[in-house]
Amino acid sequence: MRFGRQCVNRGAAFALTASLACLLLSGCSGDPEDAAIREAGGDPDEWNDPGGRWHEGGWKEATAEGGTELTAIQRAAFDRLRSIGYLSGSTPAPTDVGVVVYESAHTYDGLNFYTSGDFPGAILMDMTGRTIHKWHLKYVDAWKEHPGTPLPRSNKTAGYWRRARLLENGDVLAIFEGLGIIKVDLASDLVWSNLNGAHHDLDVADDGSIYVLTREPKIVPRVHPELPILEDAITVLDPDGNELRRISVLEAFENSEYAGILEGMKESGDVFHTNTVEILDGTLEGRLPEFREGNLLLCLRELDVIAVVDPVEEEVVWALTANWKAPHQPTVLPNGNLLLFDNKGYRGMSRVVEFDPETLEPVWLYQGDPPNSFFSRECGSNQRLPNGNTLITESDRGKAFEVTPQGNVVWKYFNPAQGGDEGEFIATLFEVVRLEPDFPLDWMRVAPGGGAPSAPARGN
Repeated sequence: MRFGRQCVNRGAAFALTASLACLLLSGCSGDPEDAAIREAGGDPDEWNDPGGRWHEGGWKEATAEGGTELTAIQRAAFDRLRSIGYLSGSTPAPTDVGVVVYESAHTYDGLNFYTSGDFPGAILMDMTGRTIHKWHLKYVDAWKEHPGTPLPRSNKTAGYWRRARLLENGDVLAIFEGLGIIKVDLASDLVWSNLNGAHHDLDVADDGSIYVLTREPKIVPRVHPELPILEDAITVLDPDGNELRRISVLEAFENSEYAGILEGMKESGDVFHTNTVEILDGTLEGRLPEFREGNLLLCLRELDVIAVVDPVEEEVVWALTANWKAPHQPTVLPNGNLLLFDNKGYRGMSRVVEFDPETLEPVWLYQGDPPNSFFSRECGSNQRLPNGNTLITESDRGKAFEVTPQGNVVWKYFNPAQGGDEGEFIATLFEVVRLEPDFPLDWMRVAPGGGAPSAPARGN
C-alpha cells in the first residue's frame, strides 16, 4: 500500500498543512543479461567510455543472502541495478550559453564550483563564466592500479563526476555514480580511490571523516524472496578513504518507529534512491531535538520522504513527506527552516520550497511562470546565499540561476558543454555551488600553470 503524503513526526501522522497547497496552486527477448545492458543504455558487445574502449570486466559474481547461486534473470536484474545512472544530456542545447544574465548590483558574487555531464571532472569559474581552475580524472585512471577491478557496463556512470566537494587545500572529493569515490589534488593527480558503490552525495565532518551514500544490489528475502533491491547505505570513511562503518538505510527505518513508511516501498529495484546526506550542525536542535548536531539529514526520492538518522543508534528519528514529488537536496538554513528542491510537485513541474519543519508552514517558494519554464526531472539543487538570494541548479536543462527573495533572476548560466551522441543536447549540470566568502583560496597561487587569476570581490 502506498504511504500517504503525510507528515510523520515521533510516530504520529498528521495531514500536511493545507496552506502549502493553497500557496502553490506529477516484453523482453533474447539473453536477459544482454537485455539488462541494453535497457541501461549500453551495448552488450561494446564496452566504451568517453576516453576509449572498455574490456569486459569481472563483476564479482553476486549471490543471494545465504550464498544461493543466482539465476540468469536475477543476474540481469543485478546488472541493471548496477548500471543505473544519468544521461550526459537530455535537453536540446540553447542558442545562448555561458552567463546570459548578470546583474552585479543584486547578486551575491563569488566563485562557482560545478560538475557537468560531459566529462569526469569539475570546474571552478567566476561570475562571468571564466574558468579559474579545472580538475579531471577518468574512471579508468582512478582504478587502473587495482588489477581485476570490475568495469561498468554503462558509460552513463563512468563518464562524469556526479557530485564533487572542493576542500580547503584545493583537493576534490568526487563520486562516479554508483561506482566509487575518489580524491584528487589540485593538479588532478589521484590521492586515493574507493570502489564502494558511492552515489549521489557526500558530506565532510569537522574531523575530516567523509559521509557518503553507497548502494549495493542485494536480494533481501524479507523484502522480496527472489528479486534484488538496490540497498542504500550511509558509509563513513576516514580522511584517507578507508571504510570505518556502514549504516543500512533500510535497517535504519526498520529499527525505528517510522518503519510504517516502508509500506510504500517497492518490492524490488531502486526502492529508495537516496540522493542527499547532510551532517546536521545543531541549528534546529533547540526546536526539534531529533536535529541534534551530528545526526544526518537524508532525502529518499522514491518514497518522497526526507528523514533524520541518528548514526550512533543507526535509526531514523524523524521523517516527513508532503505534497512534493521526487525531491532532492533538503538542507537546513541558518534561520532553522528547510529548503528543498521539489522536482515534480508543482503541476508536474519543479519548484524550490522553504518551509518551517516544526509548523510545516511554507515560508518562501520559487516556481516557473508558466510552470513548464522551470523543470528538472532528475537531480537539481538549491543553495541559500548569505544575502538572502537562492542559487538554483536546474540540472536537466543545464542551467543554474540566482534569484532574489522576490523571485527575480539576477544571474543565469547555461552550460556551454554539450552531450548526446552528436552533441545535440546541453550537458547536464549536476550542481553549481557558490563558495562561501571565507573559503580559503591560497592554493590557487600554486595551481599548475603558474597560478590562477585573483578571485573577484565577494559579498555584494
